[in-house]
Amino acid sequence: MATLHAEVPQQLWQQAQNMVDRGWVSNLDALVSESLQRYLESHQEAMTEQFIREDVEWGLRGHD
Repeated sequence: MATLHAEVPQQLWQQAQNMVDRGWVSNLDALVSESLQRYLESHQEAMTEQFIREDVEWGLRGHD
């Protein structure tokens, strides 16, 4: 497992801590991990489409 260091706005941090305090998630590490996973899954299609567009553009134009 990797370690992540990030700065977040105070209000966001308080909301995250509130979720832990209320038992919605076991700890902040679990909240960050699940949030990151959901973000990546929700943007996977857009990222794939962008990569395909870039590959096609490179193939048609030969620009690096």
